[in-house]
Amino acid sequence: MTTKPVLHPAVIAEAMRRQQDGQLRIADQITKFAGSMQFVYLHAVLFAGWMIWLESSPWPTLTLFVSLEAIFLSTFVMIGQNRQAEFTQAKANHDFAVTEQELHENTEITRLVQQLTVEIHNHYVRSGRADAHASGAHDSSSTAAVTEKEEGQ
Repeated sequence: MTTKPVLHPAVIAEAMRRQQDGQLRIADQITKFAGSMQFVYLHAVLFAGWMIWLESSPWPTLTLFVSLEAIFLSTFVMIGQNRQAEFTQAKANHDFAVTEQELHENTEITRLVQQLTVEIHNHYVRSGRADAHASGAHDSSSTAAVTEKEEGQ
């Protein structure tokens, strides 16, 4: 029995946002590929082939292409960092809201427990005083009866 992991609401919202925006989907795919070993291997082969067969030293055109590629890849990295910052902020906002709600609920529970404690205490203290008073009255009347008997003798 395989269970699906429970995802944070901010994760779900971010995934839905990425699926709905075509530009973000393209940026995700480019970033995913650019961060892979296949990207490294492909570039090693392309650069070696370029240097061996297409252009002689000092490779000015290759340098131009590599510089342009670096500019675009750094832009994709910054796009990813911005999205990660937005996601982190959305998650922090959600977590804060949940924490505040839990704090409010815990405060209310604590207030109710304190109120019940006071009510229980008051009930037993009053009940105890009433019992003590009733037994004290009973003791007083029996003491009075004993006193009357002694005086009658």
